[in-house]
Amino acid sequence: MAKKTIILNNKAALSDKKIDHRNRIMIEKVLPQIDGGLFPIKRVMGENVVVQANIFADGHDEITAILVYRTVKQDKWQEVYMQPLGNDRWMGAFVISEEVDYYYSIHCAIDKFSTWRKDLDKKIIAQQDIAVDLAIGIQIIEQAKKRIKRKSAAKITALLEKLNASKDISVISKIMTDDSLLMLMQQDIIIDDLIIYEKELRVSVERKLALFSSWYEFFPRSWGRKPGKHGSFKDCEKLIPEIARMGFDIIYLPPIHPIGITNKKGANNAAECDADAPGCPWAIGSELGGHKSINPQLGNLKSFKNFINKAKEYNLEIALDLAYQCSPDHPYVTDHPNWFKWRPDGKIQYAENPPKKYEDVLPINFDIDDAQNLWQELKSIIVFWIEQGVRIFRVDNPHTKPFIFWDWIIAEIKRDYPEIIFLAEAFTRPNIMYRLAKGGFSQSYTYFTWRNSKREFIEYMQELTQTEVAEYFRPNFWPNTPDILPEHLQTGGRSAFIMRAVLAATLSSNYGIYGPAFELCVSESVHKKEEYLNSEKYEIKKWDWNKSNNIKEVLTRLNQIRRENPALQATRNIKFCSIDNDVLLAYYKTTSDYSNIILVIVNLDLHYTQSGFLQVPINEFGIDHEQEYLAHDLLTGDKYVWQGYTSYIELDPRRSSAHIINIKKNLK
Repeated sequence: MAKKTIILNNKAALSDKKIDHRNRIMIEKVLPQIDGGLFPIKRVMGENVVVQANIFADGHDEITAILVYRTVKQDKWQEVYMQPLGNDRWMGAFVISEEVDYYYSIHCAIDKFSTWRKDLDKKIIAQQDIAVDLAIGIQIIEQAKKRIKRKSAAKITALLEKLNASKDISVISKIMTDDSLLMLMQQDIIIDDLIIYEKELRVSVERKLALFSSWYEFFPRSWGRKPGKHGSFKDCEKLIPEIARMGFDIIYLPPIHPIGITNKKGANNAAECDADAPGCPWAIGSELGGHKSINPQLGNLKSFKNFINKAKEYNLEIALDLAYQCSPDHPYVTDHPNWFKWRPDGKIQYAENPPKKYEDVLPINFDIDDAQNLWQELKSIIVFWIEQGVRIFRVDNPHTKPFIFWDWIIAEIKRDYPEIIFLAEAFTRPNIMYRLAKGGFSQSYTYFTWRNSKREFIEYMQELTQTEVAEYFRPNFWPNTPDILPEHLQTGGRSAFIMRAVLAATLSSNYGIYGPAFELCVSESVHKKEEYLNSEKYEIKKWDWNKSNNIKEVLTRLNQIRRENPALQATRNIKFCSIDNDVLLAYYKTTSDYSNIILVIVNLDLHYTQSGFLQVPINEFGIDHEQEYLAHDLLTGDKYVWQGYTSYIELDPRRSSAHIINIKKNLK
């Protein structure tokens, strides 16, 4: 871009042995930038990267600021001229147009011509003599002539000839104060004495499914052809068309590996069980194999690949559970005893989260000298399943393993398989969840399950979308999981399941359900616990998928709405509306050009009709206050003609817990 460059390093400038006097420009508070550039921001193809920075110099000189960006495969920077926002703040943006990682930085320089032009305008207004100033301006153009871009070389040459040939001050002044000349000198000059920001910041670019997805989890063993008979992958192929019809993108399977016998758990997590009890799938490993083996009751590698291929026919992907833990019977225990903790009494240490005990599970000990071999083996598990056709992994309890391990293994996998998506199942402290996201996890479970009030939803969504967190943390909202049956689903009835589905599917662009417990509105819980009674984690269930009062069609409609409305395919674009009722939550999402406007109002009261006056931000939508516009409820099909800023809302949970309204400027 330039013959001379100056690397800007504000901290080191005074300590350098040789100080470059040309280094007059400060570039500070560059955003987005995660932990000083230690971690990348996240995007998918088609998303914008909006960059802001404080850029200033001493004195009153004008500055040219350029946002530069390139893919990791490119050597040459692409340029976007940044615009001043006021108070020395500048902004520029570029679009992710390739599915590879990007770099971005800032280049800038003193703009001599713009500085000259600014001072000239002031002198003209003050009616001062500008003859010498015009000569100085011509000098600046002459000096810049060698650096003019090829496409404008002829134009600048002709202009200089005209200036040098004229003796009329008024003619010269008219040419020199023409805005087209200013634009040419600002953007068609190869900048000399370029100041370069010291960091090249990175964008981690993933495929669209990392941003917009709907997950459906089920236990294959519960779908046998006969009641009580262990299901297989072959049996589960019959579920695929219906899951696809309901509009889900991803089928997520709990661990499919052999289950240990030692300390096997029985129904309701009982410490003792019958010999024929299936055990918990997360107690991985037996004499039949470990993490690279399949429970023979489910099938074999061939039937698993057939299942994957069947799903592909319906545009569904298979996500596998990645649980780095072992049953006491896992081959690792015999082959690598140093990978586990041993107690002073000579017994192996099983997993605990006092007062809870998991006697059927052994945590892997990462604090060992043999870490290199352990890490390579754990990486080989992921590679093995990738080679079978898996491209998505839901990672169990990643917060109980070292962050540095995840940084390494995700980088290793993504280097060779950039399409892989990792979902972090980390219900833990916010800083830990966010650090895992910084380290490379594509999506994460969240606290959505435990947010209930209007204030809680607004504050949580603002944290996820209006802070730095939005640059690297993609929330995935789950109303339930095999481990979690929240209180509102235990007591709220069918309307609670519908309400939470609407919230999950419209607040976040990524959401999932554990089915068919969710769509069948299963609510029986362990006394005073957020756990399913007779949990499928410990026994084989027999589901009647079409049981009366199910909400399958509601989920189908929700997924259809999400697919047909681009505004719902992002999370960061959410904004909240004012409505004068504390149990009515109102928010909206739009595309950047407002061609798609979705307004959602949810009744958080599970039992009673609630009403209020909604303040619609029609000015933002480009709708005049006297103009009638169409409000089409995509859930119920009802259509309303609205006018002005205020609309009356009434929601009866017995009919519908929510409106999902498509705002259209015309009435058709």
